Amino acid sequence: MGVLNQIEVVLRTTTPQVVAAVVRRYGDFDAAEDAVQEALLAAARQWPAEGVPDDPRAWLIRVASRRRIEAMRSDEARRRREALPADPPMEVRGDDELTLLVLCCHPDLSPPAQVALTLRAVGGLTTAEIARALLVPEATIGQRISRAKQKLRGKELRSREDPSARLPGVRQTLYLIFNEGSTASAGDALHRVELSAEAIRLTRQLRARLPGDGEVAGLLALMLLTDARRPARTAPDGRLVPLAEQDRSRWDAAAIAEGIAIITDALSRFEVGPFQVQAAIAAVHAEARRPEATDWPQILQLYGLLHALAPGPMVTLNRIVALAEVSGPAAGLAALEAAALAGHHRFAAVRAHLLERTGDTTAARDEYRRAARLTLSLPERRYLESRAARLT
Repeated sequence: MGVLNQIEVVLRTTTPQVVAAVVRRYGDFDAAEDAVQEALLAAARQWPAEGVPDDPRAWLIRVASRRRIEAMRSDEARRRREALPADPPMEVRGDDELTLLVLCCHPDLSPPAQVALTLRAVGGLTTAEIARALLVPEATIGQRISRAKQKLRGKELRSREDPSARLPGVRQTLYLIFNEGSTASAGDALHRVELSAEAIRLTRQLRARLPGDGEVAGLLALMLLTDARRPARTAPDGRLVPLAEQDRSRWDAAAIAEGIAIITDALSRFEVGPFQVQAAIAAVHAEARRPEATDWPQILQLYGLLHALAPGPMVTLNRIVALAEVSGPAAGLAALEAAALAGHHRFAAVRAHLLERTGDTTAARDEYRRAARLTLSLPERRYLESRAARLT
């Protein structure tokens, strides 16, 4: 690896931790990131000639801190801080990154803004990389991040505030990032691996900081068990392959083993939560070596528990799928009509599948076509259209 490439890797991997340390010490996310950017520019100028320091993070923190202090002293409203003694060197601590992650998931920010800011500040992705991953114009992502930072002015996490109070929002943001990477909501690709991989990496870090949080453990297990099926979800020609038709030998056995171990431990030690239940469902699927060996009665029970803990339309829809596997497609169709979930392409896709199983191929074909029109994902649209064409 060349010197410039080495410097680029070091800067990319250390920047989120440096931002976290400066935010923790001085507050004001926007100003702290500006100071870090100046430190990065200084590193880009000096390191190629002088070499990478033995402790790059400490170097960047020291330079960014100086820049931040200089900015504070030049601000009329903060002249009183000039009399403060020089700050001692700061260390990058585990709770620095947690503080920054919690700050990026501030409840005053919209979910899209939380996702973009988390990927930028904690994940270290550039604005262009985030835009490509989310299929959103780069200018839009830039505005989203800028507005988010403006909203955070004066709202940084106070030292006496317990970060765990905002953990539900943090977990949900990481889940949104993973879901968008696991099954892209729009575009040509079914997966956006960079997003799902980043969500798993950040959740691993969060679990390391909070080993006593059962829902963080459940979230990590759910991600691992879901991502383990990714190699089998698309055929060589890019065609989507549904769960029942996947070549299970292509599933990632190591990820499955780790996910099952994590959720088994979490369920034995912590109060059960929605992410743990979802991980348990994924584990039941992962343990079946053949589709017909799937323990659908257990999955149906778990969806009943999930519905009690965190009811929602997708939970209801998945519970109906499990019901149809246990009690037959007619029972599933009856539950589907009673649930009144029309409007989403997944509802139409499930209804089409159940109609096909009852033998009503004409109605099933129409529902597959309707589902294809409703989805923005091209791989899903092609799959649904192929199902409709097969019934023609």
